[in-house]
Amino acid sequence: MTAFGHLAGGPLAADATTPANYEDLSFFGRDPWWLILVKVVAVFAFLVVTVLMAILFERKIVGYMQQRIGPNRTGPWGMLQSLADGVKLMLKEDIIPTAADKIVFILAPLISTVPAFLAIAVVPFGPANNQVSIFGHRTPLQLTDLPVGILYVLAATSIGIYGIVLAGWASGSTYPLLGGLRSTAQMISYEIAMSLSFVAVFIYAGTMSTSGIVNSQHSWWNCLPLLPSFVIYVVSMVGETNRAPFDLPEAEGELVGGFHTEYSSIKFALFFLAEYVNMVTVSSLAVLMFLGGWHAPFGLVSVWHGANSGWWPVLWYVIKLVVFMLFFFWLRATLPRLRYDQFMKLGWKVLIPASLVWLLAVAVVRTLKNQGDLDRSHLIYILGPVAAVVVIAWIVSELRYRQTSALEKAEEAAEAAKPFDPMGGGFPVPPLPGQQMPAFTPRRPRAALVGAVVEAAELEAGGDSDV
Repeated sequence: MTAFGHLAGGPLAADATTPANYEDLSFFGRDPWWLILVKVVAVFAFLVVTVLMAILFERKIVGYMQQRIGPNRTGPWGMLQSLADGVKLMLKEDIIPTAADKIVFILAPLISTVPAFLAIAVVPFGPANNQVSIFGHRTPLQLTDLPVGILYVLAATSIGIYGIVLAGWASGSTYPLLGGLRSTAQMISYEIAMSLSFVAVFIYAGTMSTSGIVNSQHSWWNCLPLLPSFVIYVVSMVGETNRAPFDLPEAEGELVGGFHTEYSSIKFALFFLAEYVNMVTVSSLAVLMFLGGWHAPFGLVSVWHGANSGWWPVLWYVIKLVVFMLFFFWLRATLPRLRYDQFMKLGWKVLIPASLVWLLAVAVVRTLKNQGDLDRSHLIYILGPVAAVVVIAWIVSELRYRQTSALEKAEEAAEAAKPFDPMGGGFPVPPLPGQQMPAFTPRRPRAALVGAVVEAAELEAGGDSDV
């Protein structure tokens, strides 16, 4: 058991079908080398096929939401569009800028892509104690597991951000460098909130292994008792993957294309492969941490006792994963990109303080429950101050927002009261609503001006001849 093992309180003790020790990892490490290789290839193929389907369905779903036509030319119903795009990118010319650091420039896409594939190794597709038969060998539906499996996932996903940072730095260009710096700040801001949301799950489940966390949700999924952690993680995972509305490192309106502006061909494709694989990874984490992992939906086990046996858990996992992927597509189709100051404020002033307050409440409740001293009066004493802190923070934030809005309106009114100068910025601009062009005397037509100049010249010449 981990250091949090004594906090578990025994939520699995009532279920005789689950092992008493959440971290019973004896099911792993028994496979022959060829079966491990088969599972590695299967997991890799699952990720690649999922990415190809995600790219296609994202374009189709976003097109449907925005009332336009999506891919419909390549293959039946456009189903081969993702494959055609991949082949096209591989056949395009690979350009390396003259000012780029060539070695780092080439390695950056690999550094970003490889860790994205590593994280899926500890994701359970089924229960470890209910093994399936593959070529006559009984094996769990999971490549491997660790006592600190979630920390391994966080470490792998954190390494991937170095590829983006190095890509921006090695390009030798200003806009990619700014995109890489934004990625660094974004990762730091939202990785903290994401990790704090995981700590609440560790305390509640009593383990940091992925299979143990899923086993602990046999009665209730963690998204119900740990709803604030679930909400914080959902917001953080969108920011962690640089997806809309948090796709600021590649904001084409201000950074041309962001950190990958100078990339082309297969290197450019690797960055987007890493992005979509990371989407699958963070969605898988959400499923196993908060949505019961491979467990069947609520109520199905009571009418169908074999719902969590055999290969069926893979289906429940995939369905939950698809729901989260659709959530990513929905956000991209509906929400505009945030301003950078709004994005950083959300991470540092909202998500991280909320995570700390909620984590403190979860730790106190779990400790009291383990000691057998928890009753409704304790919940009132614990949740009351938490609710008071949330209400006070909301009131302060609302007052500051109204004060800022009042100041902005006053500044806008003062600006509107000033006389409009169409050449104030050095070049002519049209008036905004509420502004009026200043009165001016129209200049004489060009023909009249030329005639006046000629007439003045003739008069001057005539005056000289008289003299």
